[in-house]
Amino acid sequence: MKQTLTQPESNPQGVNVQRGKHFADFSRDVIPAHPGQEPSPTTSIIIDGFDYIELYTESVRQSVFFLSRAFGFRPFAYRGPETGWRESVSVAMKQGEVVIQLTSPLIPGSSIAQHLCRHGFSVKDVAFRVSNAESCHDHAVRRGAVEVVPPTKWSDPQGHIVHSAIATYGDTVHSFVDRSMYAGLHWPGFVSYDHIFPNELDISEVGIKRIDHIVGNVELGAMNQWIQFYENVLGFQQLTHFTDKEITTEYSALMSKIMNGGDGKIKLPINEPAEGKRKSQIQEFLDFNGGPGVQHLAFETDDILATVRALRDRSVRFLSVPKSYYADIPARVGDISENLESIAMLGILVDRDEEGYLLQIFTKNLQDRPTLFLEIIQRAGSRGFGVGNFKALFEAIEREQAERGNL
Repeated sequence: MKQTLTQPESNPQGVNVQRGKHFADFSRDVIPAHPGQEPSPTTSIIIDGFDYIELYTESVRQSVFFLSRAFGFRPFAYRGPETGWRESVSVAMKQGEVVIQLTSPLIPGSSIAQHLCRHGFSVKDVAFRVSNAESCHDHAVRRGAVEVVPPTKWSDPQGHIVHSAIATYGDTVHSFVDRSMYAGLHWPGFVSYDHIFPNELDISEVGIKRIDHIVGNVELGAMNQWIQFYENVLGFQQLTHFTDKEITTEYSALMSKIMNGGDGKIKLPINEPAEGKRKSQIQEFLDFNGGPGVQHLAFETDDILATVRALRDRSVRFLSVPKSYYADIPARVGDISENLESIAMLGILVDRDEEGYLLQIFTKNLQDRPTLFLEIIQRAGSRGFGVGNFKALFEAIEREQAERGNL
């Protein structure tokens, strides 16, 4: 028998709750477990790609304004008191293939409020799109994953979504999302954003197309534990490994391993700090984030010059590198299609590997805490992560650390 979790109507203030004109008619049913044979070690968890990224924020409304005006994300779906949902407020935003869901608590002391108190504006959920969320969840849990949300069927007149979630590093989770039987806007229980806030925002996109990779920071000595988690539980493979000899400056160092899943669609670098003369950027993140978490989101564009121009016009702030960085690009990188003078003027980094080259740039932190930031990347054949830029990048981050007194 299914356990039905109906639309929440609780009100901690004791005020009479009525359904407004935007009330969303949906149901939420936990799918009962059905014990079966242990999955074989060779059974694959098939992941089709990223589905969405959920960030917890103190104010959804302010974050929508920031991400739309600064980065060109367009809000398209809403859930909150106006729809009858009284636990939190959520808005889904989109640009290209990237979907970001912003969520704020409505109830003081709730799990969302506690997460925000500990981590601030941060990534809660890196969700994977799958064709069978129940099977993926079952296989993952049997292989040692910690269940956060059991397989649950969300339904409305537009069909249904099956969703579940497992724990990963820190308080971050991975959701499995099967939306193959859903024709609705975003999720049962959401309504069109414009129905709640008509004609509110004038938004122009900046050319972000898709998620390239998502980077997590973990504490010293924990990286290999999470590498094994992704290999043994989710069937990922290690793409490459950077040691503290490759990612080092005069003052600090870090180590990184990149996990690859979903037939190359999912790339998840994992960093840990290394011993150095001073505090590494990873340790600074861990201190201010209250533990492990997502350090940055990398968004791919097909025209990084146009994207960065648009972002700079909107006062987005980026890490800067010395002008001397650009002097040896022709010798180090060789011929590229983009104009080098424009690249230098915009502060874009360039690197080449045996398969091609890439261009990348990193924003400064998105909040007062020195934690979450964004990367914009354009690939021209290269499948790497800019190893030739590591020294310049981390020296730029150290300059920021020194300004904060945290180096």
